[in-house]
Amino acid sequence: MDAARYLDTVIAWFIGTRHERDIKKLQPTIAAINARDAEMRALSDEALKERYAELRKQVQERLKAADPEDKSYKEELQAAIAPAIVPTFALTREAGRRFLNMRHFDVQLIGGIVLHEGKIAEMKTGEGKTLVATLPAVLNALAAKGVHIVTVNDYLARRDAEWMSPLYKALGLTVGVIVHDLDDDQRRAAYGADITYGTNNEFGFDYLRDNMKYDLAQCVQRGHHFSIVDEVDSILIDEARTPLIISGPSEESTDKYAKIDKIIPKLIQEIDYTIDKNTAPPR
Repeated sequence: MDAARYLDTVIAWFIGTRHERDIKKLQPTIAAINARDAEMRALSDEALKERYAELRKQVQERLKAADPEDKSYKEELQAAIAPAIVPTFALTREAGRRFLNMRHFDVQLIGGIVLHEGKIAEMKTGEGKTLVATLPAVLNALAAKGVHIVTVNDYLARRDAEWMSPLYKALGLTVGVIVHDLDDDQRRAAYGADITYGTNNEFGFDYLRDNMKYDLAQCVQRGHHFSIVDEVDSILIDEARTPLIISGPSEESTDKYAKIDKIIPKLIQEIDYTIDKNTAPPR
């Protein structure tokens, strides 16, 4: 064992690995969420929805003067959402228990916080990744600017949206799905939902198509606020090797090029045109 690795091992013995230290920092937040469990269970279905609506109103009030174009907006957004993490996660956990018969475990709460912070949460098959995603999705939906959940195929996008919909709807949130064969009106409605599921290809091509339109009213996407990427290694590494390419129809007829090509050889220098040798490119 070299000196550097030996030193890392010794440090880990005393203060733990970085992973262990990061998890330890989250424990007070997890404890605070758990402390609200009895309070959440005592709420009626309508009160559950009202509590979330109150949190949403508070976050939007804090963001009222914030400009998304400012460099400081990301920090302002995080500051506005931070006080709502504990109550929102507690509400989401109760909604999962009550309407999906699936209660978030502590490890899933940790995963939800990690995703909210923009980090990668590695979870094994069967550890409930789909349920974990509901936590940061509901939290970031407080800003009412849309949340995208990106997955690898249409089947998973549709399945996860339908599966988790009872939880979202219990809190007053709307859910949309972006799959192939939707027209612009259907896509616009799906993007207008609080939570939008879809594939990386559909989101990517919709973005490209929107950038080819001449009128903002014709665009289907409403902006990019927060996204959760499922199977991140597949989407951001494997799938990213294949570029998204799009083209549009020409606005003018191309037969003009053929016509002008027949005319140009017939033009006579000094009669039909002159050459300025000071500006003409070299042959």
